[in-house]
Amino acid sequence: MSFQNKKVLVVGLARTGLAVARFLKHRGAEVTATDLKNEDELGAHAQEARNIGISLKLGAHDVESFTGSDLIVVSPGVPDKTTPLELARRAGIPVIGEVELAFRHITEPIVAITGTNGKTTATSLVGEMLKASGREVFVGGNIGAPLIEHIDSGKRAEMIVAEISSFQLDTIETFRPKVGVLLNITEDHLDRYDDFSDYVRSKGRLFENQDSTDVAVLNNMDPTVSELESLIGSQRLYFNVDSPEVHGAMIQGKEMTCSLPGKSSVVLSLEKFRLKGEHNFENAAAASLAALVAGADQAGVQTALDTFEGLHHRLEYVNKVGGVLYYNDSKATNVDAVKRSLESFDSDVILIMGGRDKGGSYALLEELIKERVKRLIVIGEAREKILNALGRLTTSEEAKSIDEAVDLAHKEAVPGDVVLLAPGCSSFDMFTDYAERGETFCKAVRRLADN
Repeated sequence: MSFQNKKVLVVGLARTGLAVARFLKHRGAEVTATDLKNEDELGAHAQEARNIGISLKLGAHDVESFTGSDLIVVSPGVPDKTTPLELARRAGIPVIGEVELAFRHITEPIVAITGTNGKTTATSLVGEMLKASGREVFVGGNIGAPLIEHIDSGKRAEMIVAEISSFQLDTIETFRPKVGVLLNITEDHLDRYDDFSDYVRSKGRLFENQDSTDVAVLNNMDPTVSELESLIGSQRLYFNVDSPEVHGAMIQGKEMTCSLPGKSSVVLSLEKFRLKGEHNFENAAAASLAALVAGADQAGVQTALDTFEGLHHRLEYVNKVGGVLYYNDSKATNVDAVKRSLESFDSDVILIMGGRDKGGSYALLEELIKERVKRLIVIGEAREKILNALGRLTTSEEAKSIDEAVDLAHKEAVPGDVVLLAPGCSSFDMFTDYAERGETFCKAVRRLADN
């Protein structure tokens, strides 16, 4: 569609919103950006928007700005069911997200990865596998650069590899990945969705526009993923399979066999794979299937499996201090992610949890807390809820900050223990994002090592 002289409202002025506003302005739209934050809070983003001629409405949402627009583009951080957006829809105004807008202008095939946990790791792995196979790839979406930034970047790509969140899927219409990957679905973001079923429907939207020429890569062992299968019209590949007769990826010990329709099986070694935890073997299997379907070769996939070092703040080894190992899993922002973290260790764990609660139950952790956690240290807004749910199961205490939590853990830890930051909550009560929280933890650990 032409944007010339169209009145377009961009809702949310973080990195994605600013990228959308810039894209639309370059195409002749009359762009207004709105954000509940004020100009001081938005800082450089607000200033850059003004510099390129974007009108700003900050500190509140003016309903007339919504109902008087020709198009509304919503950033993923903005709840899709807010009153101004609902009023705009009732007035017949199209409301889409950045991913949908970008898709309408992207010409390359897309590999899209979603799931409650592991999607950043799997997305990065797919990107590395394709690059190691000699393919030109843009990796972005919910990781790194928004998809919209690729369109005007001037950089060549043969393939788009995109991490896609449920929030981004909420505002799609025609978005259709050539390869869609659904890693898992567990409770998350129940502070934003009506219930778990609402969240599941959002994840399932990844496949709603696919047809029989496309591919869905699915978790064979996730019952919630299986419930969506009847809605999927594309070809299906599975990871976590237990038979070579099923098209997909089967892991036996340190060897993975990928079976694709009409092709010879590909056998890959996991001997040099560096990431801890069974969940990361699942990520490797899903990524391998997606990459092979998208055009990676066996050598490229193997190279990526051998050399991939993992990502910051995802079960990241920080340091060894006095015989105690410190791990940063700040990206573990939901209960299932904490479970996966704890399952990665056989040693006694001192666990640091807490932040802003997301509405789920902590009951999933009860057995692991009893079995593996010698001490639980809680921080942030959710500390009382976590203590009420889990505090009786092990020695527990509160801390006012990450630094205090690390100091308390250091006093109690003995050689051979693991101190693990796996919050099970969002970071927004104390930090701008999970990365800042993780960096704060790492700095506190480095301070211990220097003393």
